[in-house]
Amino acid sequence: MKVVVIGGTGLIGSHLVGKLNEHGHDAVAASPNTGVNTLTGEGLAEVLEGASVVVDVSNSPSFEDEAVMDFFRTSTANLLKAEADAGVQHHVALSVVGTERLQDSGYFRAKQVQEELIKASGAPFSIVHATQFFEFMKGIADSATDGDTVRLSPGKIQPIYSGDVAAAVGRTAVGTPVNGVVEVAGPEAFQLEEFIRTGLAATNDPRAVVTDAHATYWGVALEETTLLPGPDAHIAETRFTDWLAQQQ
Repeated sequence: MKVVVIGGTGLIGSHLVGKLNEHGHDAVAASPNTGVNTLTGEGLAEVLEGASVVVDVSNSPSFEDEAVMDFFRTSTANLLKAEADAGVQHHVALSVVGTERLQDSGYFRAKQVQEELIKASGAPFSIVHATQFFEFMKGIADSATDGDTVRLSPGKIQPIYSGDVAAAVGRTAVGTPVNGVVEVAGPEAFQLEEFIRTGLAATNDPRAVVTDAHATYWGVALEETTLLPGPDAHIAETRFTDWLAQQQ
């Protein structure tokens, strides 16, 4: 089947396109640098011709509140309309575990709007909620750095390898639409402090890592389980320490 991957040249998208093509599907990477722009609608009708499934793993180029809201609202609306015109049978979107609990963040408010547009569209859909990727460990640390100290919420996290996310999205894309949300997470839950300390140590980063009850996560105050998946989540296999070892 033809599967169009919006954001198909990014971290998850490139993994996904490769996996789908390996399994005999016709996966097409669609992004601005391939001539497809969901914000303007450029190239959408052409790339969706003959597509059975569209997978949206795109992300906003700006995380500023107004810009990210405009991106997800506009691009999702354009994409859903173009899919309806093309007769696409399944819309799949990648989102984040805990999105509905992270609404103090402009980014997650925009992701919530994206999900609501999909659910209200009437199109068959599946939304995949993934936990934070291993690859974003340094970004989390940088966002929480104060001088030479990384100050982190006492909340927990259950991070996942991006390749495992792509595999889960791929399975969802070629399956029957669930018309709901499925969750995927890594095999281990950590205190944020433990996750970041382990990752920084593996890269010989000298920053001190501490738990601070007043620290936020991208501006959001966390409860212990805010970032954790529910009991029905699909649990991936790749462990954080194994992934770190492969990076050396």
